[in-house]
Amino acid sequence: MVLRVGLSVTDSLLVPDPLARRRLLTSAADAGLDHITVGDHISFHGGTGFDGMVSATSVLAAHDTLSVVIGVYLLGLRHPMLAARQISTISQLAPGRLVLGAGVGGEDRSEISNAGVDPRTRGRRLDETLEVLRALLSGEEVTHTGEFFTLERARILPAPQPAVPIVIGGRGDAAIRRTAKYGDGWLAIFSTPRRFAETRTAILEAAARENRTPSTFGVNVWCGLDDDAATADRLVGEQMHALYRLPRDKFRHLAPAGTPEQVAEWLRAFVDAGADNITLVPAATSMEASIEHAAAVRKLLVES
Repeated sequence: MVLRVGLSVTDSLLVPDPLARRRLLTSAADAGLDHITVGDHISFHGGTGFDGMVSATSVLAAHDTLSVVIGVYLLGLRHPMLAARQISTISQLAPGRLVLGAGVGGEDRSEISNAGVDPRTRGRRLDETLEVLRALLSGEEVTHTGEFFTLERARILPAPQPAVPIVIGGRGDAAIRRTAKYGDGWLAIFSTPRRFAETRTAILEAAARENRTPSTFGVNVWCGLDDDAATADRLVGEQMHALYRLPRDKFRHLAPAGTPEQVAEWLRAFVDAGADNITLVPAATSMEASIEHAAAVRKLLVES
């Protein structure tokens, strides 16, 4: 298994300074990080967010070798024709460097309803979107009549070469079924190592019944990183409270904090559980510190 370790840096990318953006990405690549992960929200908790496809394109256009994971894209809130065209275009710019994570959302139900989607149907809508999207990305003509979409001899060219991997975000039975049927892999967040291992096994068993074999299993991990463990704990607590409006203790068992050595030791359980792709969502004193500490975590994990 080849372990890849990357960094989530979306907010730091969204600045009107292309030189700063290129410096950040060059620093991440030079430090040995394998990929950049960006998020996606249309209107989260009253209006915040960033478009995952646009953010991914900004990384791919600003650096020549870094890969990008959209983790995760709220695919069920978009039309599959639009998503297929975006993926095709990005693949022309940076073939082989995009991974699409797909999820249903749900942390802010108003984001879903304000996007014109009934939250009660978002799971079924995502399933149909994945089915149609996979067909469109083949480059073949697609005629489809479903609950949410009707397409007549639709086609998106050029088909991405190589194909863009689609990894499924989420937890529980729906994520297991969805990954087994549609995904090239699974992307976890807010998971314990034991839950990760159990879900990975369940996905592989369900996929075998579909005559499919998902090939990658990743996890996004919020973490506090600093040379001082207490500072690291405070930083991740403040950031997660600001975003999720929950106290640190609610996330303590899911979001490690400490020195790079301590965080790497915490993450080894995921590697042992079969994770081949880890994204650190860091809370640190600066972006430069995040990159330095994340690179140290990667080195410890890869060389252990």
